[in-house]
Amino acid sequence: MTVCWLRRLRRWAGSGLIIALNTLATGAAIGAEPDPLAHRFGGPFTLTSHTGQPVSDQDFRGRFMLVYFGFTHCPDLCPTGLSVLTEALEAVGAAGDAIQPLFITVDPARDTPAALAAYQKSFHPRLVMLTGDEPQIAAVARAYKVHRRKYLWPPTAGSTGGDYGVDHGSLMYLMGRDGTFRTLIPHGTPVDKVVAILKRYIAND
Repeated sequence: MTVCWLRRLRRWAGSGLIIALNTLATGAAIGAEPDPLAHRFGGPFTLTSHTGQPVSDQDFRGRFMLVYFGFTHCPDLCPTGLSVLTEALEAVGAAGDAIQPLFITVDPARDTPAALAAYQKSFHPRLVMLTGDEPQIAAVARAYKVHRRKYLWPPTAGSTGGDYGVDHGSLMYLMGRDGTFRTLIPHGTPVDKVVAILKRYIAND
């Protein structure tokens, strides 16, 4: 892990994130001891789904939540992450029904329920995409320690300028059946390793 990458991790989520990633990387035993990070990431939320319905974290108790933050105008990071999520859930098979995949936008100004509904069609059919007003998204981003920062894209030929992207964290968060944090899955983790992680937690949680 490079010094530059470590600095970025510290900026996103502080030392707790580095500890969690190190735990994942070393394959620490699941359920051996109470996880000191169990309440570091996550928390209650009430948002709006891509179907226009209110959705709460309480709706998923008894199932795992596999949470990914992103935005529909993301050029490459989000499509890649969601494709890995989709392939992993398909590979897990029927056991994957215990996992509810969630996409939470970091760009609520553009990611309306209609925009999310169109985007959702490209990924796993059970993926629930969530949006809300700016205070709701800011609150859930804080709860999950998600870095997000808007930046302007340079104007291109034929554009009027003012287009923007959102720099954001690219981790997947696996939350347990009780809604508390279980582990982080870094961007770039191969599908087979994601599958192994999910199967291990399903079998032991």
